[in-house]
Amino acid sequence: MKQTNLSIKIKRLLKRTKFPDYLHHFGPKKYKFQDHLEALLLMEVCKSSLRRTEQISKLFDKNSPTYSALCKSRKKISPELWQRLLKITAGLSSGEVSIDGTAFNKTNPSFHYLKRIDGKNPKNFAKLSATMDLKTKKFLAMRIRTSPRHDMQDVKYLLKRSGKINAFYGDRGYDAEWLHELCFYKGIQTFIPARKNVRMRKFRKKQFVNYSIERYRQRSLIECGFSCLKRKYGGSVRAKKIQGLRAEIFCKGIVHNLGLWIGRFSTEPYQQT
Repeated sequence: MKQTNLSIKIKRLLKRTKFPDYLHHFGPKKYKFQDHLEALLLMEVCKSSLRRTEQISKLFDKNSPTYSALCKSRKKISPELWQRLLKITAGLSSGEVSIDGTAFNKTNPSFHYLKRIDGKNPKNFAKLSATMDLKTKKFLAMRIRTSPRHDMQDVKYLLKRSGKINAFYGDRGYDAEWLHELCFYKGIQTFIPARKNVRMRKFRKKQFVNYSIERYRQRSLIECGFSCLKRKYGGSVRAKKIQGLRAEIFCKGIVHNLGLWIGRFSTEPYQQT
């Protein structure tokens, strides 16, 4: 099967978002938004810094902005545009959606030398809450915070941006009566185990009528997705402010989805083997 390269995929991706060619209408027309996005995605693929990304692009004679221009441009991209790019790379939702949270370290020290100097492990991290399609293994929506927050604070935000949902999977941390009620009125079957010593109220009882332990075990696939994201593109971030953190983590998710984007917008139809 003939596959399209990353540059062509990004060009078609931006065409679907209907985003202008340039970040600023009155700014210099030296680099298009596609050049900025390609460089930011390349930085996550190569696990490199902004300076090294610029050097790599020059080695391959690629029209890439300077490291300072990349640093400024990623601060100008709105969260909604990142969500649109992530959602388009995810494609249509199958309806089987799982939610969970994970953390990305803001520092990346050598644990070998931390042990030698009797240092403490860093506890400062960025919080990521995300929804993933269990059939395609692609991320549908993300919410990034600079400090720890409870998982329930981002549920409504992610549900609204995840598209079609028929079955909603979560661990015990998402067991709340208001969430069961919200999903019940939207026609969504929840697969969330009850917390210990919790009172079985009206909507929790209704959702537990069709609850299945076998189906709930599929929830762990989102943890495999987080593991894949960190092993491929790193479990730490370099940025310190929320705009840079958001850009880095969203780029990890977009590149992950593009890696699974087999046959989509290619010149030949996708054939399963």
